[in-house]
Amino acid sequence: MNKTLKIITECSRVLIGAVFIFSGTVKSIDPTGSAIKIGEYLESFGMGYFSWAEMLLSFSLSAIEFALGACLLLAVYRKWVTLGVLVFMGIMTPLTLYLALYNPVADCGCFGDALILTNWQTFYKNAVLLATAIIVFVFRKYLMPVYTRRAQWFVPVFAYFFCMGFCYWNYAHLPIVDFRPYKVGGNIPKMMEVPADAPQDEYSFVYEKDGVRKEFSLEESPLGDSRWTYVDAKLVKPGFIPRIGSFELYDTENENVAGQLLQRPEIVLLLVAPKIEKASEKHAAQINNLYDFTRETDGFVFYCATGSSEREVAEWKKDTGADYPFLIADDVTLKTMIRSNPGLVVLEEGTILGKWHHNDMPEPEEIATIAASHRDYVLEFGDDEKWVPAPASQKDRFWLYIVLAFALPLLLIWVYDFFRNRALKRN
Repeated sequence: MNKTLKIITECSRVLIGAVFIFSGTVKSIDPTGSAIKIGEYLESFGMGYFSWAEMLLSFSLSAIEFALGACLLLAVYRKWVTLGVLVFMGIMTPLTLYLALYNPVADCGCFGDALILTNWQTFYKNAVLLATAIIVFVFRKYLMPVYTRRAQWFVPVFAYFFCMGFCYWNYAHLPIVDFRPYKVGGNIPKMMEVPADAPQDEYSFVYEKDGVRKEFSLEESPLGDSRWTYVDAKLVKPGFIPRIGSFELYDTENENVAGQLLQRPEIVLLLVAPKIEKASEKHAAQINNLYDFTRETDGFVFYCATGSSEREVAEWKKDTGADYPFLIADDVTLKTMIRSNPGLVVLEEGTILGKWHHNDMPEPEEIATIAASHRDYVLEFGDDEKWVPAPASQKDRFWLYIVLAFALPLLLIWVYDFFRNRALKRN
């Protein structure tokens, strides 16, 4: 019996620890996206006055989940960590049940944009995790610790601040992994296409006769039968949903010019500023230099897309000396496009060649190099384009650095703890 309980407890420990680490990691990769989701929660519960704390909550939630997962996998502070996990799941499980029943937000955002679950799927997932949390808490004595009591303090402290630092890196630059449709190499028009044979939305229709309501399919609905009164329509099965639902950019004449812009043969430098009044002016001179470059160089054009009003655009021009043309777009679309305010997106015929945070604005020479060489990374497969990123880039190696930066200190502390413990036992 003891052996069976130990196996079940250890398996539960690995499951819930891995989920917590994964959840904390994907949130910390896109802290701005997590802050947006937290804002949706606050609005839906009538707590919009806490909007100032969205980013702080995003950082903290990511770091707490990551640290709890690391501590659970390494079995440090078994009583308090398993209790913390149990309390966390005890709060989240009924919360996600409420979300599943009443749908105040479209999805819980527990795994960011990396893995989107429906509210019911999230509740079922949390119900399983709650059961494993109960198991590891009740039978925590069966968890085998990796560190002695003298060294275990290092794990929660290091894991928490490591994740906070990783959050800040992805906040101050672009996310190291782009989980959204507008990633480098993606073609916006193609991601908006709906195939001719794509499945359509399926509805059932509610009609009433003599006080009795009945649901019908489209083919069976009593349309035109005066004995039945139409009441409602319900979505039974959603049809094909394109990766990008719509992409609209409006000029000063209130004309949607997105289609023209995405078909232009020139390289388009699109400065994206969802809220221009909140945009960083730190690199305004560098942005102006990029605009001057496009005016002086054939084959390049420059626009700024924003969700702000004409008055706020005028203030930006006054403060920064900006002379480039502005286009108006939905700020939600722009926030989805790039996690920076402002940020730069480079396009050719709708294909995203590059994206930069305002802290990493490129020089004109870098833009010219990318424009000249990007076709080396596009391979044709029939009617489809598949983007092959440049090999051995610094960003590709960054993941290796991150893993080593987290694992190596833990390993060194374990080695030191192991030999120190052996020496103490000999004495």
